[in-house]
Order: sequence, then structure tokens, then C-alpha cells
Amino acid sequence: MLPTKDCAVCGRTITWRKKWERSWDEVRYCSDACRRRSKGAGAGVDASLDAALRELLAARAAAATVCPSEVARAVGGEDWRDLMEPARAAARRMVVAGEAEITQGGRVVDPSTAKGPIRVRRVR
Repeated sequence: MLPTKDCAVCGRTITWRKKWERSWDEVRYCSDACRRRSKGAGAGVDASLDAALRELLAARAAAATVCPSEVARAVGGEDWRDLMEPARAAARRMVVAGEAEITQGGRVVDPSTAKGPIRVRRVR
């Protein structure tokens, strides 16, 4: 089994590659886009999305879920559609931190491979 770690920005799983043999300890990002986002203007938006997701989950019943579009709307207002993928990334970061679970059809799924509509809930 190859070693894995989670991307510091989006929470996706990074799997060890031969080219990283000498620098595996320094690998933090899954892509150049995540590396740029960690240093650019996206970092402030990410913090806002994280906070909005925590607030929405705290305001709901323990078993209730939140859609990432609700988080994007809370932060982006009218321009919420551009925040959909960053909102999903915020949910993945919460999963990595052990604070949340991502579900599809009521079942917990792997956040790195989930495609299509997802819901986020607190860890039970």
C-alpha cells in the first residue's frame, strides 16, 4: 500500500509517487492550483467558507446535513456559483480535521472521490 496524505488546501488525498521519493515530507499540495491558492486571494475566501460551514452545521440539529451550495450562498451572495468547488474543498478540510462527514444518499463517502451532489454533517 502506497503512503498517502491530505492536501493542505482542498483536502483531497495525495498518493505517493516515485518522483517524490526524496521530497515526500515536503509535499503539501495536490496540484499547482492548490499551491497558488494557498498563497493568493483565495486563502481569505477559504477561511470565510470554513467559518460559514461551521456556523450552518452548529445551527442545525445534530443529525442534519448542509449542502455546499448553502455555504457558497452564505459567503458569495449573488455570485455564489463560483464558490461551489471551494465550498466542497472546505467540507473536505473539515473531514480531514475529523469535524465532519460527507454523505451521498445518506451514506458516508470518501471525500476525495465523491462526484455529484454531496451533503455535509457533523461526525456522529
